Amino acid sequence: MQSCDSKPIIHSDRGAHYRWPGWLDRMHSANLTRSMSRKGCSPDNAACEGFFGRLKNEMFYPRDWKSTTIEVFIRAVHEYILWYNEKRIKISLDSLSPVEYRESLGFAT
Repeated sequence: MQSCDSKPIIHSDRGAHYRWPGWLDRMHSANLTRSMSRKGCSPDNAACEGFFGRLKNEMFYPRDWKSTTIEVFIRAVHEYILWYNEKRIKISLDSLSPVEYRESLGFAT
């Protein structure tokens, strides 16, 4: 899990709702850092959108979260991200997990 001094970054596209003063006030009062893709440059946003699309399809949609506490949900997202970054098989990595791919290149994990 994140340490107490961690500071999340909120990434978004340049939609009007992410530039709305109420949203900006909420980000400021929560001490969150905003990240936006460059204007007219959708590839900046593609990696985030792709990841969150996979997270929703692989982790979120298959489960019923109605009786889940926020703590359990946060732990589930954290575990998914660890699995995604370390063990999820990726075609782009010669059908290896990221750890296996790094090992195949001779990098220690």
